[in-house]
Amino acid sequence: MPRKTNTDKKTDKRGKSVREQRTPRPKPKCDFTIDALDYKNVTLLRTFVTDQGRILPRKYTGLPAPYQRRMTAAIKRARQMLLMK
Repeated sequence: MPRKTNTDKKTDKRGKSVREQRTPRPKPKCDFTIDALDYKNVTLLRTFVTDQGRILPRKYTGLPAPYQRRMTAAIKRARQMLLMK
């Protein structure tokens, strides 16, 4: 006997139902210019650091790669100048 198939569930190529697929991550919204990423702008840099002093990764900040690299360098420079901990 042929197997009965359930036609009311829609699936993609991998077998996941269409409703279970993840929604794409929202595009980053940078409300500052790359010039504002400076080691002297401590208030802005503190938004990208945890309470323990760890630099947040791109996954959480949502910054483009060049912004993330400059932000990391600015945080490290501010730490050396003892502007941040």
